[in-house]
Amino acid sequence: MFFVLSKLFWLGGEPINLILILGVIGVLLSFGRTARFGRGLTAVAMVLLVIAGFSPLGAILLQPLENRFPQPPANLAAPTGIIVLGGSIDPDLTQARGVPTLLPSAARLTTGVALARRYPKARLIFTGGSASIDGGGVAEAPPVRKLWLSLGVPAAQMTFESKSRNTWENGVFTRALVDPKPDQTWLLVTSAWHMPRAMGVFRKVGFNVIAYPVGYETYGDKRDLWLPHLAGGEMSMLDNAMHEWIGLVAYHLTGKTGAWFPAP
Repeated sequence: MFFVLSKLFWLGGEPINLILILGVIGVLLSFGRTARFGRGLTAVAMVLLVIAGFSPLGAILLQPLENRFPQPPANLAAPTGIIVLGGSIDPDLTQARGVPTLLPSAARLTTGVALARRYPKARLIFTGGSASIDGGGVAEAPPVRKLWLSLGVPAAQMTFESKSRNTWENGVFTRALVDPKPDQTWLLVTSAWHMPRAMGVFRKVGFNVIAYPVGYETYGDKRDLWLPHLAGGEMSMLDNAMHEWIGLVAYHLTGKTGAWFPAP
């Protein structure tokens, strides 16, 4: 139920979708007795669109998420395994075209390959099924396996978990799959802005992992405030930021994390 409700909520709660919905309602109400209200609502939607697309709001909200967990030290000892979270493959386009089609978060997958080569004795785990709301859809794991094999990762080094639909299930199913021991070291690879929620989940399910954030979208300093902000990139950052901040609240309220904002 949580999974379905979260997907339905985000259909209308995503910032750009919400702004467009307000704008359309405003236009429809801009006639007759509701004309004044409709024009006002349209104006509000336009102002929000300008703020979302051309202000540093997205970067401001995303920066603390990306800065929360630092990179591990360069001299990190070889880990037992490397866990890569899903969310980097477009399964429908991949199925339609017959080749793995990557999303902007593809740094998760390429970093997994780099770490597998750096630590050839470490297990490389991918966790990601289908996020389709109807329970069907194509799982991410098969095209990721195809991609990693083409990049030279040995089949014997890879293990795949293909049932999880969200971050909570990533943690639950991956822990059950690998059965980690207290003396083992595991790296968790995901987008930097997603790392706080992911770390909170893995800690909640009793899986002690080391954060390995990738795919940064902000500079992490004052440049995020004054460099030019283009509409497409800024809206993408705002969507990611709002999704994570809302997700952190929802996960904590439902007992899926032990802290509002998990920290190192």
